[in-house]
Amino acid sequence: MTMGTRIIADLYRDSVSLMKISSTVSALPGVVQASCIMATPANLDLLREAGLLDVEIAAGPNEVLVAIEAEDAAALAVALDGAEAELHKEPESLARAREAAIEPPRSQEMALDTLVGANLALIATPGPFAAAEASKALRLGLNAMVFSDNVAIEDEIALKRFAERAGLMVLGPDCGTAVIDGVPLGFANVVRRGNIGVVAASGTGLQQVICLVDSAGGGISQAIGTGGRDLDVRVGGVTMMRGIRALADDPDTAVIVLISKPPAPDVAAAVMDLANASGKPVVACLLGAGPDQFAAANIHPVATLEDAAAAALALARGEPVSEGADASALESLIAQAPKAINGRRYLRGLYSGGTFCYEALSLLGERLETMRSNTSFPATSLINDPWHSEGHTVLDLGDDVFTRGRPHPMIDHRLRNERLVQEAADPETAVVLIDVVLGCGAHDDPAAAMAPALAEAQQQNGGSAPALVGFVCGTDGDPQGLTRQKSALREAGVLLANSNAEAVRLAAAIVEAAT
Repeated sequence: MTMGTRIIADLYRDSVSLMKISSTVSALPGVVQASCIMATPANLDLLREAGLLDVEIAAGPNEVLVAIEAEDAAALAVALDGAEAELHKEPESLARAREAAIEPPRSQEMALDTLVGANLALIATPGPFAAAEASKALRLGLNAMVFSDNVAIEDEIALKRFAERAGLMVLGPDCGTAVIDGVPLGFANVVRRGNIGVVAASGTGLQQVICLVDSAGGGISQAIGTGGRDLDVRVGGVTMMRGIRALADDPDTAVIVLISKPPAPDVAAAVMDLANASGKPVVACLLGAGPDQFAAANIHPVATLEDAAAAALALARGEPVSEGADASALESLIAQAPKAINGRRYLRGLYSGGTFCYEALSLLGERLETMRSNTSFPATSLINDPWHSEGHTVLDLGDDVFTRGRPHPMIDHRLRNERLVQEAADPETAVVLIDVVLGCGAHDDPAAAMAPALAEAQQQNGGSAPALVGFVCGTDGDPQGLTRQKSALREAGVLLANSNAEAVRLAAAIVEAAT
């Protein structure tokens, strides 16, 4: 093996573009792993931790660093040249501007001159610069969606307090998903417009709910991501409460859905008091929290994302909210599941969505003993070595430990593919549980990317392979096409549920039947 780097001076690309280029280069012949990053100190540290950088680099934060590990010098040279060529390609947004004979904007002020009436800026710069750009947007009278992570919590607090005084909203930092006025932003799905509004401190949680609403014929008025720290006691739920007020005043929103992990108690009380006073029915899905503690006149607490979508749909249609999910679909899936596992007894969950991992742990803790994870969750043991499963293990593969120097698993499936084959080769693995997330920014064809690994997993141990259980979070409006992806995954041997909660229950039933 050999490693090499290349510095591309005076060049900026946002994090999603860099992840996609990293994924493209990683797929070149002879490449073991590849990473294209803005050369900030924090990013350089991540590359060192990932083993992709073992020399001092004289690169600055306004430069792109390409770091590649390859099988030999020839493959390394081709990959470095390929990465540089991809980086120098003109971004699609600039190409469209040139086709329309529009001068590409070089500042937020120039963009406002072109897009008169725009009221939101999407910030996707490296974290150390994101707060300054968001501050510029707010002072220009723009709401700000801060896609960037690695923003200091002190900056988040200052930005959100300024926005609150100015009657504006800050989505994020680390806000990966939103749908504003029907436009998907970040890792978001294409959903029909409707009368259900969502405010979520969770990207994939938001995606699951809006996709389930869409698949059932409902629609979304607005889907507002707050960033994962918004309900922290230091931040105080500023964006979630701002979102509740905005949806309460929105004539196109009939039902409000709130999604998060359990917030700080004082923050939860303030959020729920405001939600209850909104005058509209509110569905509250605070994963891992006891639903009953949030019940109030206008608040309908639920335990899962699946329940949140179902309750919102019922309320939007003026129908009563049912208790729990319909069990008939799950029973049908259980009937299709393998009956003999040949001594296999453990569940292994490999998630690209952190909220899906969290929801799985909340459901499995009630049914299986001694759950392990790299995600902190009550009554779950933190795994000693996240690269090797022990007993029942459910992993968030989007966690920093797995993404250092690598693209996110929603963009690049190689890490999960390798882990899927590894888990299937373990003679004690009874079921492997996976999520597949579609939408803007995600892999163009995840089913095709996973097909070789799924086939190899089923050939382990002489064909005595574990059950493969999963679900697809997406819509037919997404670029990848929900129906096409589901069909391909079923043909590849995956037993598909309609939601994460249903997939988790199915996986647990298979394990219980095997023990």
